[in-house]
This record gives sequence, C-alpha cells and structure tokens, in this order.
Amino acid sequence: MTEQREQSADDAMMTRIGQAVMLHHGGDREEAQGRFLTLWSEIGEGGDPLHRCTLAHYMADTQEDPTDELAWDLRALSAADGLTDERLARHEQSLAVRAFYPSLHLNLAADYVKLGRPDAARSHLRSARAAVGALGDDGYGEGIRAAIGRLEEEVGEGEVG
Repeated sequence: MTEQREQSADDAMMTRIGQAVMLHHGGDREEAQGRFLTLWSEIGEGGDPLHRCTLAHYMADTQEDPTDELAWDLRALSAADGLTDERLARHEQSLAVRAFYPSLHLNLAADYVKLGRPDAARSHLRSARAAVGALGDDGYGEGIRAAIGRLEEEVGEGEVG
C-alpha cells in the first residue's frame, strides 16, 4: 500500500510539473514560473531527484536572465547526478538516467554561450557529445544531436568524439 501511495504522489507531482510546462509552451511564462516556484518549494532542495531534475530543467526555460537560466540548469544537472535508474523506472520504464545528460549538458553549453563564456560552453558540449550514445535513434535523439552540432559550429568546437 505504501508503494501505491508513493507512486500516486509521484504521478501527481509529475502531472503538476507537466501542467506548468504546458502553460509555458502555451505562452504563459509568468504563470508557469509561479507554478514551478510553488512546486519547487514543495519538493525542496533535498527532495526527489526526478522531481527536482524535471522541474529545474523546465524552470530554466522560463528564465529571461541567462544567469538565472544557468542556475536552474545547474540544479537540473545536480539532481540528475542523484537520480538512479531504479528511481526513474518507477516513473518511466523505458528511460535511463544516462539519456538525460546530452540534453542537460547541451542546455548548460547554451547558457554559457549566452553569458559569453565559450570555454565553459565547449566543455559542456564535449560532455554532451560524449553522452549522445545514450540517446535513441528517434526524433528526440536526432534533435539533440543536431542542436549539439549547431552549437558546436557556433562556438567553433567541431564534433568531438
């Protein structure tokens, strides 16, 4: 029974995060940000790594200030580092934590480009490129690989590995 309650609470939090994401994608950045902040206060810095990673990843996208965006993307990466495949499987059987890293590092690289820090951007691009083997041969994987390639061209990194 306890496992069912945990699963239900997990599903409810992921649903609430998803609802805020839909608000943002629908053009209501401010409302999405407010909901993300409310959810973040419920989850807390030491909360479930899946919830923290997911929320921070999407919260970063709502930021206008690149420094704030970087802070949220760093939170997402930190949370992913605490996430296990076993925990992730309770939410989505087909996902592996390692598949998160190409996108997380790509986002950090883009943040550093915006902040005029090309060396830091290149470092995260190398990490993103090194992790792309975890991505599937689907639209998502192809999109991440293409975005890495575009950003590599922008910062003069060239394909690594």
